[in-house]
Amino acid sequence: MTGISEILVLVLLIACILILPRLFKGESSNKKITTSTEIKKLTVIARFGIVLSFIYPLVLALLLKPWEKNNILYISVGIIPVFIIWAIVWIMAGRKK
Repeated sequence: MTGISEILVLVLLIACILILPRLFKGESSNKKITTSTEIKKLTVIARFGIVLSFIYPLVLALLLKPWEKNNILYISVGIIPVFIIWAIVWIMAGRKK
């Protein structure tokens, strides 16, 4: 048992040496963006896209009823297009910056 406890002590020491200085490193509060500031930056189109990305799969779930038998169809028509559209939006936003 002494071998395991020694290894655990070494892991704890290494973790403290690497992690604790980062925790106590004084970061300026000016760099942090609050959540309310991020919400204010959302445009009407972005908010509409977020709401639509919740409503679209819900409506298709009611129509296709994936809990009965149409699992693959629901995933390919209801969920994957939402991910693809948000991936395109994310890529385009990165190109603008």
